[in-house]
Amino acid sequence: MSATSSADGEPTDLAGKHLALLIGINLIWGANLIASKIGVGYFPPIFFTALRFLSLVLFLIPVLKLHRGQMKNLIAGTALMGPVAFAFLFVGLQKAEDASTVAIATQLGVPFSTLFSVWLLGETIRWKRRLGIALAFGGIVIIGFDPRVIDYWEGLALVVISCVFSSLGLIFIKRLRDVQPLELQIWTAVIGAPILLLVSFTLEGGQLEAVRNASWEGWSALAFTVLLSSLIAHTGWYYLISRYPVTSLSPITLLSPLFGIFFGVTLLNDHLTTRMLIGGAITLLGVFIVVLREKRIVDTGT
Repeated sequence: MSATSSADGEPTDLAGKHLALLIGINLIWGANLIASKIGVGYFPPIFFTALRFLSLVLFLIPVLKLHRGQMKNLIAGTALMGPVAFAFLFVGLQKAEDASTVAIATQLGVPFSTLFSVWLLGETIRWKRRLGIALAFGGIVIIGFDPRVIDYWEGLALVVISCVFSSLGLIFIKRLRDVQPLELQIWTAVIGAPILLLVSFTLEGGQLEAVRNASWEGWSALAFTVLLSSLIAHTGWYYLISRYPVTSLSPITLLSPLFGIFFGVTLLNDHLTTRMLIGGAITLLGVFIVVLREKRIVDTGT
């Protein structure tokens, strides 16, 4: 049986090896949330993000190049998705007691992206995606009113703000043409590293002490975010995007928060209450409806 294709000729059915790669990528992303949670326990969160981007610069500087006529969108997109979104995410991650709730909240990037597409790109959405968006946000509201989460509501709010900026940055990225995936990463790092270092030394303290006193766990967490998450997982993700429609890949990315929840409970002893589980299930169901509906629109045009 031949694989089905999208309207532009891309295959929509994943080959077995690519499905295995996508699952591995989501496993890394789920574990990366735990590594980041450990890392911000040893380093100030914004400084930790700056170290991540600075390390990426060292690896990827050879692929850096200008794209005439596209630099405004390139800088705006990578700045919003990189230093701005990551700064809010890691500060929120430090303040949140449970990495599992953060793993769920990060999925709000999907409905936010849809809403920005409606607002800025003129996209039309019908009742099914509206229902999915409502469920996604409703689940987070349920989680937010859990007595345990109320104690660190600021952290969860910062993660949601991170999703807003990341989704807005994606609108600028969508306007780019002929920019390679690794180029996006290096521009994110080049823009992000100096900005975040400046912000860190302005708003945070103890950076030099953290560098001197961080244990192997802290440095291992940083290495994980750089090598496995940024260089391997993100590069693998961009490779798959070049071969398949994003709508064929997006439903499987819901494994990422599930892996994050699993690792949070087993490795960090996160405590999940009944309200958290119900809210998380509603949020993930809402996101699932949105991505499945978008896949149907791409595949059938309806």
